Amino acid sequence: MIYVASCSISNPKNVLAGEVVLFPIGFSLDAYKLVFLDLEFWRSFLNSIVDVIAGCILMLLTTVLVAYPLTRPNLKFRKLLTYFLLIPMYFSGGMIPTFLVVSKLGLYNSPLALILPGCYSIWNIILCRTFMASLPKELIEASLIDGSGQFKTFLKIVLPLSKPVIAVILIYTIVGIWSSWFSASIYTTDKSIQPVQLYLNHVLSATSSSVQSDLISKLQSEIQKGYQEMELSANQIKYAMIIITTAPIVAVYPMFQKYFTKGIMLGSLKG
Repeated sequence: MIYVASCSISNPKNVLAGEVVLFPIGFSLDAYKLVFLDLEFWRSFLNSIVDVIAGCILMLLTTVLVAYPLTRPNLKFRKLLTYFLLIPMYFSGGMIPTFLVVSKLGLYNSPLALILPGCYSIWNIILCRTFMASLPKELIEASLIDGSGQFKTFLKIVLPLSKPVIAVILIYTIVGIWSSWFSASIYTTDKSIQPVQLYLNHVLSATSSSVQSDLISKLQSEIQKGYQEMELSANQIKYAMIIITTAPIVAVYPMFQKYFTKGIMLGSLKG
C-alpha cells in the first residue's frame, strides 16, 4: 500500500524509471485529477456506498432479531433452531444453486442481487447470540418483572449493552460488502449498477493497450502526450483508484476500533 500510494503521487518519469520504492519522488496529482473526471468510476463508487448502507441495515436487523430470541430459555425448540442454523453454516448449497435461486427470483441484473444474498450471516448470528447470552440475566429479568415486554427489554437493555458486538458485525459487513466484486461479476452485466470493486477489477485486469484506449482517450483527450507518458499515466490512474477505493475503509475503522477488540474477545471467550 505504501508503494501504491507513493507511485500515485510521484512524478511520472520517476515511476517509469523504477526509482520509486517506498517514498514518493517528486510530486504529481495528475492521476487523481483524471480519476475525478471518470464519471463511470464515481457512479460505481456511489453504487458501493448504497450497497454498504443497505447491506449493513439488513445485516443488523437479521442478526440481532434472530440472536436475541435464541438466548431466551423459554423459546420453544431453541436447540433445534440453533442446530438448524449451524448446519448450513458448514454445508452451503454452493455457487450454482445460489445463482439459480437469484435468477428464479428475478433478481438477476438487479441491485437487490448484490444486497439480499448477503444480508444475513449465520456466523454473525452465533457471535451475537453468544455475546447476548453473556449479559447479566438479572438486568433482563428485572426489566421483565417491572412490566417491560420482551421487545422493549430488547431495545432498552440488550441493544445498548451489545454495542461492542454490533460494532464488530458492522466492521465485518462494511469491509465484506465494500471489498466484494465476485458476486457482482456473476449476478450483473449492467455497468450502471456495478460496484466500484468490480470496476476496479476490470481496470486492473485490462491490458496496457485497452487501458490506454479506455481511460486515457476518455480522460486525457484534451492533453497531448507521448506514448510512454500515456501508458504510465494509465498505470498511475490504477494506483490512484486503489487508494481512493481503500480510503473509506481506512476512515471507517477508527470509529469502531474501541469496540472491536472488546467485542471480538468477549464473543470468543464465552463460546
